[in-house]
Amino acid sequence: MTTVTPPESGHTGHAHPGRVLAVCAVHADVDLGRAGISAIDKRPLDGRAQVGELGLLTDHVRDTKHHGGHDQAVYAYDDREASRWADELGRDLPYGWFGENLRVDGLPVTDALVGEHWWVGPRDDPSTGVLLETTIPRTPCRTFAAWAGEPQWVKRFMQQGDVGTYLRVLTAGSIGAGDEIRVVARPDHGVTVRDLLTGTDAEPLQALLAADNLPAKVRREASRHLARVAKA
Repeated sequence: MTTVTPPESGHTGHAHPGRVLAVCAVHADVDLGRAGISAIDKRPLDGRAQVGELGLLTDHVRDTKHHGGHDQAVYAYDDREASRWADELGRDLPYGWFGENLRVDGLPVTDALVGEHWWVGPRDDPSTGVLLETTIPRTPCRTFAAWAGEPQWVKRFMQQGDVGTYLRVLTAGSIGAGDEIRVVARPDHGVTVRDLLTGTDAEPLQALLAADNLPAKVRREASRHLARVAKA
């Protein structure tokens, strides 16, 4: 793991910080018919939101088998990727439409390295903020398809590969729109979140699986994808 001095010590970390455009939580549970009741309808919050080890305290999940938990506590989506989808679909995709907790700009999200550490907080108050670690890609499901209402949405979303990343919470705190995102640690294996979805090179995945203290869901996704690569 390559690390830099945390922001509390006066170092700003990565030279080009990203930025939180919106922090989103459940507006209301929505009935998606055969797909069931979902908490995918997330909308921007006012002010700062408290974040615990399982994510935003004002948020919740309905399908706890496939969503949430320590390794999927927070979901981030890149505004540039959202804009590309908006252009393709010919519709507005507001903050929270992807079911994300964080709509971010200015740094790789789907192309972040698995296991990166992000310090997220206000520039003028480094004592406030959260430390997050990237984990696994978002895998689209029938709930997302029903919410999107677009033809062959799951297939299209998977093929494009701009799926965003889940994160686990290493240090709890608060988060708000306008916060900076600084990458303060990067692993050495070179595997991106996208690689766990679309990568075709077995060697980096093997290096990832050799890492110590790998989160359970990262190990699961890496093992599954490595098996697919080997089979192909």
